[in-house]
Parts: sequence; structure tokens; C-alpha cells
Amino acid sequence: MQNFDKISLAAFDGIFEKIGKEWMLITAKGKTKYGKEAVNTMTASWGGYGILWNLPVAFLFVRPQRFTFSLLESSDAFSLSFLPEEKRAALLTCGTLSGKNVDKWKASGLTPLENEGVPFVGEARTVLFCRKLYAAPFLEEGFINKELLQNYRTDDFHQMYIAEIESVFSKKE
Repeated sequence: MQNFDKISLAAFDGIFEKIGKEWMLITAKGKTKYGKEAVNTMTASWGGYGILWNLPVAFLFVRPQRFTFSLLESSDAFSLSFLPEEKRAALLTCGTLSGKNVDKWKASGLTPLENEGVPFVGEARTVLFCRKLYAAPFLEEGFINKELLQNYRTDDFHQMYIAEIESVFSKKE
């Protein structure tokens, strides 16, 4: 992590801006549903972080048809990368193309790096390294506000992941 400084989680603020408006990249290394090893990244704008089970955690949501889903399922750790605004086109690329069909790294111009075996995006300004603690699918019967089901026209409910945030790094200025 030569171009990054380790920072405290408290120094990483503005969650609503970072995830909801700026977006993040979920990056994982694992086995595809065909058993092949792969590294992929995907854009996400749903998620958050907080305290659960007396641990700093991130929570995120991935639909099962996403290529990154099988990688997350087969690995214990992943990263959340937050990029500067000038990388918005790369975020759009990673959110609209599937790693199943395209080399997103080449298409987006982003660089996959690893820290202790966990992949992350080299162009990130901040990276959260996370270890999975819990995973469960959304269930239709769990929706109290049934209007939210309009987000799931084909019953492709997200899988929720809760992960401990083990470390946070910020790019050196």
C-alpha cells in the first residue's frame, strides 16, 4: 500500500454522499459459478456502514445475477473503493458492463491491485477492506412497505452482506 496511508474509520465520513451520490466499487476475488478464479469489480450505490455486534461494519447488496455475486460468495474478504469524481466514466463502465462478458479492468482503464490477497482499485482515493460476517437474501415476506417490491420486477432479490471493516486506507496526497 505504498501510495496509501492507513486512516481511522472515524476519518472516513459523509456516507450518504460517498455511497449514494459518488458510488463505490465492490471488488472481490473468488470462483465464478463455473469454478474459474477471477477478480471483478462492480459499481454500487446502495449500502452503508455503522456498528453491529460491537464491530465497525459495512453492509452491501448484490443481486445474484451479477458476475461479482459468485466471487463474493466464494471469498471471505472484499474491498470497497471510492474513486475521485474524474473517474465517473469508469464507475459508469463498471456499473453497466458485466465482467462475465468483458474485461472491466481494460474497458474502464482501472487497475486491479491487491493488499494481503484482497483486490482493490488502484485509482481509489479511499479503500475499505472488509471481511464477511453474514449473508442473507432479501425475502418478499420481509418487505413491510410493499411498494418497494417495484425494485424487483423479476423476483431477483438482493443478497445482503454484512462485513467487518478491518482497515481503511486513503491515497497519499
